[in-house]
Amino acid sequence: MDGPDDSDDVPQLPADTLRLLDEFATEKNTAAQKFKDLKLQSEGDFAGRLSMEVFSEDWGQVLGRNFWYTDETAHVLAEQLLRDSSTTTCIAVVSAPSVFIAIRNILHDESSRARPTVKLLEYDRRFKFVYYDLEHPLQLPAELKNKFDRIICDPPFLSDDCQTKTALTVRYLAKSWAADDGTSDGLRFISCTGERVGEIIARLYGKIGVKTTTFEPAHGKGLSNEFRCYANFECAAWTWRGA
Repeated sequence: MDGPDDSDDVPQLPADTLRLLDEFATEKNTAAQKFKDLKLQSEGDFAGRLSMEVFSEDWGQVLGRNFWYTDETAHVLAEQLLRDSSTTTCIAVVSAPSVFIAIRNILHDESSRARPTVKLLEYDRRFKFVYYDLEHPLQLPAELKNKFDRIICDPPFLSDDCQTKTALTVRYLAKSWAADDGTSDGLRFISCTGERVGEIIARLYGKIGVKTTTFEPAHGKGLSNEFRCYANFECAAWTWRGA
């Protein structure tokens, strides 16, 4: 004699719920493929445009935060790093993955632009990016020392310790420690971080002429802290604050 049929006791999901689950699975598979493409192509030209939103779940887990720039902010910052660049220009992006993606999207969309060297330093071992641990700011590949003439950083914390360690990394990467004067001899530098660390930013980067600018970075996920853009040059996107 057959045993009791338990099939009637198994909960059955409504058709609408099953459809939503299927859509979710499809979206996850699509995101996973784009994530794989980024991993494989991080050192080359992207086949298509990318968005940080594609990687929101994975990057949020790795970075321990879900704050990155809006597309508009990332684009503005990327343009200032790419402006007047050439094939010999070297750009370092420290802890600002959305700016890196904006740079790569611009280069993808505008094939006539010169292709500078662009390196992203990030705490993520899954990619071909340069692995960067803020707790060990000088543990970087020797070939990157004094290589970069344009650098942007976004220190993940507002503490003096974090700002100081990031500055050590910037000094290690910088080709020169002189203000940007429109020639290849100066360093074009941007730091996007909190308003409340403006004093230590001035101390750490005073020699290269860093000041608070009028540009205010915006974050796609919202951020409670007052954020500022500090730089050692003026441009079409900003002037010195209070000037």
